[in-house]
Amino acid sequence: MLADCHNHTCFSGDSEAPVRGQIERAIALGMEEMCITDHHDYDVNSGSIDFTLDIPRYLNEMQRMKEEYRDRIQLHIGIELGLQPHLKSYFQELLEKYSFDFVIGSTHFVRGLDPYYPEFFDSRTEEDGYRDYFETMLENCQALDEFDSAGHLDYVVRYGPNQNKFYSYKKYQEWIDEILATLIKKGKGLECNTAGFAKNLGQPHPHPDILKRYRQMGGEILTIGSDAHDAVHLGYAFAQTQELLKECGFRYYTVFVDRKPVFRKL
Repeated sequence: MLADCHNHTCFSGDSEAPVRGQIERAIALGMEEMCITDHHDYDVNSGSIDFTLDIPRYLNEMQRMKEEYRDRIQLHIGIELGLQPHLKSYFQELLEKYSFDFVIGSTHFVRGLDPYYPEFFDSRTEEDGYRDYFETMLENCQALDEFDSAGHLDYVVRYGPNQNKFYSYKKYQEWIDEILATLIKKGKGLECNTAGFAKNLGQPHPHPDILKRYRQMGGEILTIGSDAHDAVHLGYAFAQTQELLKECGFRYYTVFVDRKPVFRKL
């Protein structure tokens, strides 16, 4: 089974999933490798949830689990960074101090507010909110290099008033194409995040039209993750996603080991 390279445990502020439970679920699904990528959104106001990762404790536990499960699954150790341009020096120092196999760069906050919270759309139309999100993601990708793959490109549509009912790649192509071009130029990957299926959107993040466009533009580094915050959603819709990616023109996907891409056949 495809390797799940985006999932969370109780080390993330929004998950209660035991580390062991996520690993055991991956083994039960037949995965030969996986990467745990707990949240680290630094310098944000996220209400009652603290998304600051206790990195030393996290790495100690991951190393312990990696050793314990070494004969059953290859465990890679990752992190999901919440991107903001003013954190560039902070990210550089963090990644010099700590070693990870894989770093997801995700855009969660737009002008200090996460689209997850309904008030994000209180002062904007849905179309304005989506455009603001893509503009912010483009700024993040242009300003920062401290990540390996860009997470859930159209994450914002999970939480729009109409979700993806009126959403299309074409409507936001101006910004999305520039995001893809920036990733390709910098040698960064694009994530295919299957949480969109789990959220009943009928699509991964990003939309298949964006995945096709990325491939047409020469994009080759593609990571796959469920974004699971519990064991039930680990590897969610991976068989369906595998076929979809082949239809989009991909023959390989990517896992990262020591921050270097390794290509696996779909």
